Amino acid sequence: MPRVTRTPRKQQQVNSPIPTWPDDTEIIGLALELQPRQDCSLYAQYTIGLHAWFLDQVRQTNPELSAYLHDGESEKPFTISGLSDTFSSQGHSPQLQAERTYRWVVTALSKPVAAWMRGWLQNPPLEIGLRNAPLQIRNWTIVHPAMTYAQLPQTPVSDSPTLTLSFESPTSFRRKGHHLPLPWPTNVFHSYLRRWNDFSGEEIDQEEFLNWVDESVVIVRHHLQSMKVVAGKRGSVTGFTGAIEFGLSRQGLQDQEFVQLFVALGEYAPYCGTGHKTTFGLGQTRLGWSAVPDTLPLPTRHDLLAQRIAELTEQFTAQRKRTGGNRATDIAETWATVLARRELGESLQDIAQDLELNYETTKTYVKLARRALKDPSR
Repeated sequence: MPRVTRTPRKQQQVNSPIPTWPDDTEIIGLALELQPRQDCSLYAQYTIGLHAWFLDQVRQTNPELSAYLHDGESEKPFTISGLSDTFSSQGHSPQLQAERTYRWVVTALSKPVAAWMRGWLQNPPLEIGLRNAPLQIRNWTIVHPAMTYAQLPQTPVSDSPTLTLSFESPTSFRRKGHHLPLPWPTNVFHSYLRRWNDFSGEEIDQEEFLNWVDESVVIVRHHLQSMKVVAGKRGSVTGFTGAIEFGLSRQGLQDQEFVQLFVALGEYAPYCGTGHKTTFGLGQTRLGWSAVPDTLPLPTRHDLLAQRIAELTEQFTAQRKRTGGNRATDIAETWATVLARRELGESLQDIAQDLELNYETTKTYVKLARRALKDPSR
């Protein structure tokens, strides 16, 4: 498991009272305001550290829930964001400034997680210990109101409802073994419905609803940009950021039950995020239209790492085609991630801890990957 720095658990001095919410809450979004102890840099895959820190907080007080969050086969009943407003200059890692505060959002998507978070804040931690970047917790606020799944379908619906979503962190879907960096309606609503069906206690017929989405939901306008990013523990992802507005056809408006669900799932989006890897900062979504820059920023260290991982993954996958199956792809992504991070100067120990690999195994992977680059025929 990635290295986690533990901190004393005593009452935190914050700028406002610690928030609380009703016992029956099933979904909620909590924001932590964080301040670095000194100017520092974040390594490219720092969301792995945030993910590990959160799971360790759960483990300390509820090991059974922690095991489910870490190993459960269902959808994950939580999301985390990256840190807001981090600055990167060309070719460098995100920079944190000691005099500034940064926001980090954690959401709960099930009653057990919401209940744990409520108890967690009765004796909150003082600090998040990221590698080379200890972050003091200055404040806690509720950013997405405490709700139950039964309350979401009670959202008022207009005669001609539309849904406008902004994707604040790179967002992507998996389709036929590849990334789909487009907010195609069926993929967007499928990602929400999967989580809804897992945690709401009231399952919706997936095939019937998605057929309705395919026939009824139209794209009114969009402003999107695509990019390649590192996310999760291995490999890279081609995702998009920006905004989109969905509307409904006249025929779609005839099915009031699905129109109501269309609106309810839109309200659910900021809690559950969009697409995959939402527990590693991808797919952060909010209601409303956010402006998108007309030009892409200069490439950062994070971008360079993502590009290099993608290049190496393609090369190693091509070399291992004869083995076939998911195992070959998994090995190619692991070799690519390990070697790309090593090329950027990260230590083998840090890479091994982040990827939950044995140190000697990580060292061997680097050797094998370098050998494969020198001799592509092997």
